[in-house]
Amino acid sequence: MRRFRPLPLVLAAALAGAPLLAPAPAFAGHGEEKKEAPKTYFALAPINAVVMRRDGRRGVMTLETGLEVKDPELMKRAEASTPRLRAAFAQVLMIYAAGLRGGAAPDMDYIGRELQKAADQVIGKPGSKVLLGSALIS
Repeated sequence: MRRFRPLPLVLAAALAGAPLLAPAPAFAGHGEEKKEAPKTYFALAPINAVVMRRDGRRGVMTLETGLEVKDPELMKRAEASTPRLRAAFAQVLMIYAAGLRGGAAPDMDYIGRELQKAADQVIGKPGSKVLLGSALIS
């Protein structure tokens, strides 16, 4: 006849509960609240425009953009104006892409200047900086 031996069961329970009883390690500065820097950048969704390819077929130009704004009040205004910014950027890109010759590389400096003008107009005053991520023509 087998007798019930509770010793292995008691040891397993004691070992499983040991980490719960151990004191938590002390971290330097754990109680202090850190001040987070204000948000200065936000990315917009990619913008697409139709272009003519070298062989005469239609292609798509995709541009990734973002805005860097140092002033917190202007940043709030820019984030609130995101749909208007996207519409203005899409209009600038579509106008530029409509005049682009088939197979020609886009002039990113010109596009950046035009997008900056549109951003300043939408936000209402200068203080933002348009950042271009990548441009792709397919």
